[in-house]
Amino acid sequence: MTVALVAGSGRLPAILQARLGPEALLCAVEGAAAGLGRAPDMVFRIETMGSAMAEMRAMGATRVCLAGAMRRPAIDRSAVDEVSRPILERLLPELSKGDDAALRAVLSAFEEAGLTPIAAHEIAPDLLPPAGCPTRAAPGPDIEADRLRAAAIVSALGASDLGQSCVVAGGQVLAVEAAPGTDWMLDSLAGEVPGRPDGARGLLWKAPKPGQDLRADMPAIGPETVTRAAAAGLAGIAVESGGVLVLDLPEIVARADAAGLFLWIAP
Repeated sequence: MTVALVAGSGRLPAILQARLGPEALLCAVEGAAAGLGRAPDMVFRIETMGSAMAEMRAMGATRVCLAGAMRRPAIDRSAVDEVSRPILERLLPELSKGDDAALRAVLSAFEEAGLTPIAAHEIAPDLLPPAGCPTRAAPGPDIEADRLRAAAIVSALGASDLGQSCVVAGGQVLAVEAAPGTDWMLDSLAGEVPGRPDGARGLLWKAPKPGQDLRADMPAIGPETVTRAAAAGLAGIAVESGGVLVLDLPEIVARADAAGLFLWIAP
């Protein structure tokens, strides 16, 4: 069964493309995809997504995977074709809400078009590593307290369809993820995280929102996350086991070990 891989930016689309092989149908929203091993088979605009989904089906696709970061585009109503108009009439009100609401509406549109949405980890299960700490550095009891505090914050934010991560040091919430994303949040903290008397420097915590549909926009970290966490002065990164994609685990561990940071896949 052919998978239509709708690619955004970042590492994830290329990883999934390699796993799916040449039989995958590579698709991209105009201006979104980058870093793929070959040119997309199809590039489409949101305004013509209904026609694009019909074309995916005509090209043999029965499943679809949305992968990578995508910006919310400005919709040119004059460019909407007749096939796509009913879809966009339902989708546009959801785009003004949080990311999860918008993605649920997009996934529903694909399902109605006969394309079954699948998650990235269904294609690459190893992107969800087992619980544990694969780095040389490991979190101490103070970090566990910070993690519990961070988990409560992210859960509360997620209930309102907001961010998937936050930074906590010494029980203090230093930053929460907003629309610009995790990278922007970490960059804003560079050199600002205060040290504690016991030497602990806090952590980045990342987890799905409560009830999040993990077939799209599952939280992810990559090697760049480690670099940014180190620049922000953090002691390490903790993610929820089974709920966060870990892209290029060997490189993440190598960078974390070089910087003295821990990576904790927390159960």
